[in-house]
Amino acid sequence: MSGDRTSVTSSPDAAEAHLAAVLERLAGEGAVARGDQLDAVRAVLEPASRVLVVQATGWGKSAVYWAATSALRAGGAGPTLIVSPLLALMRDQVAAATTAGLRAATVNSTNLDEWDSVFASIDADEIDVLLVSPERLGNQRFAARLGALLDAVGLIVIDEAHCISDWGFDFRPDYQRLARVLASTPHAAVLATTATANERVTADVATQLGEHTVTFRGTLARTSLTLSVVPALSPLERYAWVADALATLPGSGIVYVLTVAEAERLAGFLVDAGYDVAAYTGALDADRRIEIEDRLRRDEVKAVVATSALGMGYDKPDLAFCVHLGSPSTPVAYYQQVGRAGRSLDHAEAVLLPAEADERIWEYFATASIPDPTHVAAVLAVLADSPRSVIDLETATGIRRGRLDALLKLLAVAGAVERSGSAWSATGVPYVHDAEKWSALRRVREVEADTMRRYARGDGCLMEFLQHSLDDPAPQPCGRCSVCTGMLPEPGARPSADRIEHARRYVRGADVVIEPRKRWPAGVARRGAIVGAAEGRAVAFGDDPGWSTELSGWASSGSGQVPSALLDGVVETLRRWRPVWRERPVAVVPLPGPEHRSSREVAEHVAAIGRLPVVDVLDWTGGAAPGDSASAAVVGHLESVLRVSDPDAVPSGPVLLVGATMRTGWAHTVGAALLREAGCSEVLPLAVHRLP
Repeated sequence: MSGDRTSVTSSPDAAEAHLAAVLERLAGEGAVARGDQLDAVRAVLEPASRVLVVQATGWGKSAVYWAATSALRAGGAGPTLIVSPLLALMRDQVAAATTAGLRAATVNSTNLDEWDSVFASIDADEIDVLLVSPERLGNQRFAARLGALLDAVGLIVIDEAHCISDWGFDFRPDYQRLARVLASTPHAAVLATTATANERVTADVATQLGEHTVTFRGTLARTSLTLSVVPALSPLERYAWVADALATLPGSGIVYVLTVAEAERLAGFLVDAGYDVAAYTGALDADRRIEIEDRLRRDEVKAVVATSALGMGYDKPDLAFCVHLGSPSTPVAYYQQVGRAGRSLDHAEAVLLPAEADERIWEYFATASIPDPTHVAAVLAVLADSPRSVIDLETATGIRRGRLDALLKLLAVAGAVERSGSAWSATGVPYVHDAEKWSALRRVREVEADTMRRYARGDGCLMEFLQHSLDDPAPQPCGRCSVCTGMLPEPGARPSADRIEHARRYVRGADVVIEPRKRWPAGVARRGAIVGAAEGRAVAFGDDPGWSTELSGWASSGSGQVPSALLDGVVETLRRWRPVWRERPVAVVPLPGPEHRSSREVAEHVAAIGRLPVVDVLDWTGGAAPGDSASAAVVGHLESVLRVSDPDAVPSGPVLLVGATMRTGWAHTVGAALLREAGCSEVLPLAVHRLP
């Protein structure tokens, strides 16, 4: 297949004719192109062009690449390759391409069995558009076909192009493989699109595309959106506010939260309040995500409570509202998410309910993507000897799995490591840590966080605030937001007292289940399957809205004394848990360690209520377990500091193993294993606070 475009560019009417046809298919008879849309299509049709389109969500960026593809294919050019970041986005794009009159397909991690037939269709010139994720560019099976594919394509589209840039709010290392792809495909046109790029990101993306990049940038104001901030709500009041608001908000929408646990907890409360809602997070499998996306699209749910997993590219033009419990860390990320709403409506609500925990979560995500030079050196030193699996690397370096996965991806894109099957190896290409770049990025993240603080305080028109943050060329007061009008959507500044009490009862009555660890990590004394703890319970998890006041007071008191309300919560947790016990516990064992005083206090309270003996049979000799470390390092330390002081005193029946707090669960796991090895029949872990 040839990438020759002479017949396309020789016709001055090709861009206009194909754009008109695509718009009629997508938007109906009489749809009129925006001026920049036509100019952008014309620019793409120039030989070996490089075009960047930065326009607001709903402007019609996809119409540009569908029209350009239609024109190029009519002129004999090869198919269009679209690099798209999310499965949900690819599914919508395949459907949109079909509506636009194009034949589209995708190769991704969920349709491996279809790859051969898709590539056969490309070879037979039966596909106009192929959609792939940036991660496919690093996949060996896909890479084997990439050369032939790149020789054939007439256009490469980089969707959500802000992901290319280190400075983008959602930077993804795999996107930077595109620079090598573009360098090896000089004959193809390149179109990059995004709705969320300030001047720094725009300039960075344009530089990566090439020095002759033509940029089309318009205003990012959204006249259909009414922005509001409802400040100073407690965690329970935020839950109650959402429940009250859903009774009056029109249509259906998205309620965004910052963590998986929050999504599941809030969705559960709203269901209990009588609403048809669903939680949507990265923890769901692909089929369940598709089901929820489709139900929202058909208005079969009032709302989806989602993390950022439901974001870029989700297409529901009549989405009526976006509510945020907690602020995203950057105004660009916030703009991207609220941009899902009001695309085909005259009015949509976007409401922010800022939270006290926002900044701690921002700090975590701000540092998670920045490589630690000591971690880099440790990984490369281990790989210098021989290829290793991720499990081996985790054991050898002590780096936690999540951070290790992110680091390996970054090193792979830099060319310092490569993967073959399940094993990673060093390539011999040195990794050069650009300390200046990463420090500058950290400073940018701090500025963005401060911007979100000021937005949440309402320091001026909210839409104008976002426009300034995105370097919009024409920022101006919107006259519609809660700052401009002084008005808030229902229920206003405070939810109803009844709803707050309902939220308190629900959240405090929800069980926090502690799933037992299944296998010991490699590199520790114990091996294989764990014989230790049964399923356990905790009173509170993370920034639990039902216990936020008590948890905050406990953490800041310095005395270690557990608040009486939390002790009462322990008793209620045990009451709900008791019906599923196989046998009633015969004793309570405090978990020793740095928090032994609090653990002992909880154990004594439980023992007094349940009329059980407190059996101190575990000793801790040594310091606290390492914090942000891999499981092997934590378990290895615990094996050295925890022991059974008197095996003969260990009860033969079930026991409650009580600790004040729990994060990884390894202390309870090792303690339970010791008790089981000493003859205890069952160990039931109990914690007051399960930390994320």
